[in-house]
Amino acid sequence: MKLSFLGAAREVTGSCFLVETAHVRFLVDCGMIQGGREAEARNRKPFGFEPAALDFVLLTHAHIDHSGLLPKLVHAGFRGPIHTTEATAELLEVMLPDSAHIQETDSRREARHARGKRPMPPLYTLEDTWASLKRVQRVGYDREFSPHTRVRCRFRDAGHILGSAIIEVVVTEHGHDTRLVFSGDLGQPGRPILRDPTPIQEADILVMESTYGDRLHQDQAATEDEMIAVIEETLFKRGGNVIMPAFAVGRTQQVLYHLHRFVSEGRLRHPQIFVDSPMATEVTRITRRHLELFDEEARRLAGWHARGIDLPYLHFTASVEESMALNQIRSGAIIISASGMCDAGRIRHHLRHNLPRPECSVLISGFQAQGTLGRRLVDGAQRVRLFGEDIPVRARIHSIGGLSAHADQAALLDWASHFLRPPTRTFVVHGEPEAAQTLADKLRQRFGWRVDIPEQGQVAEWPETSRSGAMR
Repeated sequence: MKLSFLGAAREVTGSCFLVETAHVRFLVDCGMIQGGREAEARNRKPFGFEPAALDFVLLTHAHIDHSGLLPKLVHAGFRGPIHTTEATAELLEVMLPDSAHIQETDSRREARHARGKRPMPPLYTLEDTWASLKRVQRVGYDREFSPHTRVRCRFRDAGHILGSAIIEVVVTEHGHDTRLVFSGDLGQPGRPILRDPTPIQEADILVMESTYGDRLHQDQAATEDEMIAVIEETLFKRGGNVIMPAFAVGRTQQVLYHLHRFVSEGRLRHPQIFVDSPMATEVTRITRRHLELFDEEARRLAGWHARGIDLPYLHFTASVEESMALNQIRSGAIIISASGMCDAGRIRHHLRHNLPRPECSVLISGFQAQGTLGRRLVDGAQRVRLFGEDIPVRARIHSIGGLSAHADQAALLDWASHFLRPPTRTFVVHGEPEAAQTLADKLRQRFGWRVDIPEQGQVAEWPETSRSGAMR
């Protein structure tokens, strides 16, 4: 058996893992590279395998850095099924067409400014997206299924976003079973709305995320107090706006839940909240349809899911004209918009109009990958480039890590502690080098595990040979 690390190796993007035996070949995730100057070129590279030879794909969740190259995979010849959870399948119907629309729009814009050069075609088209969605097969949590005669799988709730899954895979070769576990992205336990990640007790091979492997999140109560303080100070004392870059899937719904609860509990004066993301609006509707995936607290407290569109202070913008009108608002508004790392979408327009204003605030609530505009703001950039303009950063930048949808170091270690025996091999992925190294060291020290941090393109083999642990 071979396990190839084709993405999310020593970085937090482009999740993609290839499993091969003499009888079966499949992918776990097929994500787009996001952030950094080389992202587009890397996404355009041919796959390092033959798509037509794959038997199936297993998908952990809908975020584009895990699912975004599925249309490219189908365009390149893949004809097998894509297995994922029911909620993830619904989210893909929103996210992948949106991604294709961005590809096609960017290609047309480039063609208009090509000046004699041959413009780059879109990475994939809407037609490719529809073709990939036809290949999606929905599977319920905790139900064993066999995508191949030699493979058994089960999706477990990862608690990261709606529909996110830990994937257990048992591969049978020569009468011997090998159990692989792919953590996907794990959620932070004890947070509102989604259930906690499912503990897993057994694995021969563990592929584990490490996004926040080197840090702890802020206490939830302190996070809420800080969030309220930023909003009150900005809106009602300085007379500005709060701009919140938020991932359309997961983070927007989490922020709305908090804001509604703060208002209903009397902890926050009624602000005017604008959700300026058509995708986030549709995802919020999907979220309301899946109350069975919510934790007990969210089901008990959350009148927001039923009343959200009727709350007098909550507005969902639909048209481009409505979005543009938000930039005329000088004070008293919370504007939630995608993308979460500020590299695309409507959020860039709102930053352009509000970053130069010292009375405004930008509230960063999620992970910002290296090379993204969001990361530059968090790192203290004094000026940024937006739409060809040099924009001064006078607004206050607040980074609130306690809202993260990713497990922190303590939660990752707690999840790992439930294994009844050490995995034969553990591979730490989906983390920047320092985070991955810190988590790997903790796993070795605390549990005595054998842990590797694979590089991009590296291959692990079983049964192992004598040469350097069979990593090449």
